[in-house]
Amino acid sequence: MDPTVQIMFIIAVVVIVLAVFLSLFPIMLWISALASGVPVSIITLVAMRLRRVIPSRIVNPLIKARKAGLGLTINQLESHYLAGGNVDRVVNALIAAERANIMLVFERAAAIDLAGRDVLLAVQMSVNPRVIETPIVAAVAKDGIEVKVKARVTVRANIERLVGGAGEETIIARVGEGIVTTVGSSNSHKDVLENPDMISRTVLGKGLDAGTAFEILSIDIADVDVGKNIGAHLQTEQAEADKRIAQAKAEERRAMAVAQEQEMKARVVEMKAKVVESESQVPLAMADALKNGKLGVMDYMNLRNIESDTQMRSSLGRMSDPGNERKE
Repeated sequence: MDPTVQIMFIIAVVVIVLAVFLSLFPIMLWISALASGVPVSIITLVAMRLRRVIPSRIVNPLIKARKAGLGLTINQLESHYLAGGNVDRVVNALIAAERANIMLVFERAAAIDLAGRDVLLAVQMSVNPRVIETPIVAAVAKDGIEVKVKARVTVRANIERLVGGAGEETIIARVGEGIVTTVGSSNSHKDVLENPDMISRTVLGKGLDAGTAFEILSIDIADVDVGKNIGAHLQTEQAEADKRIAQAKAEERRAMAVAQEQEMKARVVEMKAKVVESESQVPLAMADALKNGKLGVMDYMNLRNIESDTQMRSSLGRMSDPGNERKE
């Protein structure tokens, strides 16, 4: 084999062996920890590799914590990492709390982080309160006028209630409910426009931050506008509804009258049909009476004479009546 090839092969093997060795034995990280005054054995770093823990994500935050004067141990950070937490964020939050004289222990910070909340942001909100702006809340006063209110709520994170406490959505919902209650209890919308601070006083007096992860410092009314005349609109709609009901009832009565008229006409037609049917039975009855001897021929002739005399009298009466002649 060519000596040059042998040398290149040996160099490649050495590089591979060195890379494998450095991946298992993070020498540079160990030296950095020793130089920072954080004694960590090389065996501990190798054990982290075997436990599938990235040593730099434990050692670097530990160095930062020791430099800040926090008495954290490598086992605390590693256990939090294995639980799925963000070690660097927890350490940063502890350092920020230490600088701001906020009582925060590692166990509580780890619990807040594992609960899904940003513990560093919570510490920052404890130092620098946050302003939450509510959407426009529409409420109606007793005089029926709609009032639109927008508020700004200044809150501070409550470290003790971050685990299990409600979030910003609950604060916004409770403030909106307080605004609706206050405006709805006002006799006139003018009272709200003249004294918008009564909304702040009423809402603050309800203790809306109970059970939440925040502490409400102040509620400021940013904007108050007059909306629609809801009372007049409702009265108009009620009048329109009453009108439609009256029209429906009138139409119902008309339909019933038409139905009754049709029924009476049907009864008249039925009665006429029965009369015609009865009249058609008279000749048959007379023929049967003649046949059976119950009616004599002279009686029949007298009956015909009476009918003829009646028809003649009727004709003469019509001829002598001028009104009938004009009609004809």
